[in-house]
Amino acid sequence: MYFCLGELYMKSEKGQSLVEFALIVPLLVLLLIGIVDFSRIFHAYLTIDHSGREAARAASIGKDEVTIKSIAVNQGASIGLTASQVNVNTGSSGSNATITITYQVTFLTPLIGKIVNPLTLKDTTTMRVE
Repeated sequence: MYFCLGELYMKSEKGQSLVEFALIVPLLVLLLIGIVDFSRIFHAYLTIDHSGREAARAASIGKDEVTIKSIAVNQGASIGLTASQVNVNTGSSGSNATITITYQVTFLTPLIGKIVNPLTLKDTTTMRVE
């Protein structure tokens, strides 16, 4: 009598891959949304950095505060930057002008959003007034 040990243990495995998939999917979704969150934060940081530099250039050539804030807001339109988030400290000729931008980023990932408070990004740019 021929007896195959392999056939004895090879019962139906129809649901195995479905169970494995169900265990891994939440982790993959969390990872993907985390990547999106990081990308949004990085984009916001680059945008406020660029807005600060452009506003500081305007301040360095003697523009008024309203114009400087307007330039910063226009450059930060992709993240919804407002004039209240831009702080301008213009100086006289030969001193430094300082532009400070603060921007609050909320997380898309619900789990991370509940654990971590909204992140506040701050950028300070200083240029010499000509």
